[in-house]
Amino acid sequence: MTVQKKINIKNKKARFEFEILDKYVAGIQLTGTEIKSIRLSQARITESFCEFNDRGELFIVNMYIQEYMFGHQFNHKPKSERRLLMHKRELRSLKKDVEAKGNTIVPLRLFLNDKGFAKLEIALAKGKQTHDKREVIKDRDNKRDLSRIKKNFNA
Repeated sequence: MTVQKKINIKNKKARFEFEILDKYVAGIQLTGTEIKSIRLSQARITESFCEFNDRGELFIVNMYIQEYMFGHQFNHKPKSERRLLMHKRELRSLKKDVEAKGNTIVPLRLFLNDKGFAKLEIALAKGKQTHDKREVIKDRDNKRDLSRIKKNFNA
C-alpha cells in the first residue's frame, strides 16, 4: 500500500457566510476517475451546497472535481451532482431541520479518511446578516492589531 499525502480541501467562505449550527460527516458516491482527481487535490467546494431530492436522498450540487488527466472516454463530468452517504436517521433529522427552520446545508471540508475513502464534512447552517459579517471582520482586525502590538512590545 502506498503512502498518500493528506487531502484536506476547505471551504473558508462557508464560516464567514453562515452561522454553523451542527456538523456531520458524510461519504460521497464517486466514480473511479473522480476519486483519482480528489487524491491529486483537484477539487473545489467553495460554491457548492447540499439539497434533498424527492426520494429523501442528499446530494451535493456544484462541487467541482477536475477531469482526470489519464481518463479517456470514461472520464467524469466536472460539475455533476454527487450523492452523499449518511445514516437514514441523520438524513431524516437534517431534512426536518432544513424544511422547518429555513436552514441550509453547506460543505465545510473534503478529506480522505484512514482507509482512503473520500468524506465530506457538512454543516447545518443559518445565513448571517450583513451586520454580523461586519462584526466578524472587526473582531479579526482587532485581534491582528493586538497581536502586532504584543509582538512589538516583546521585541
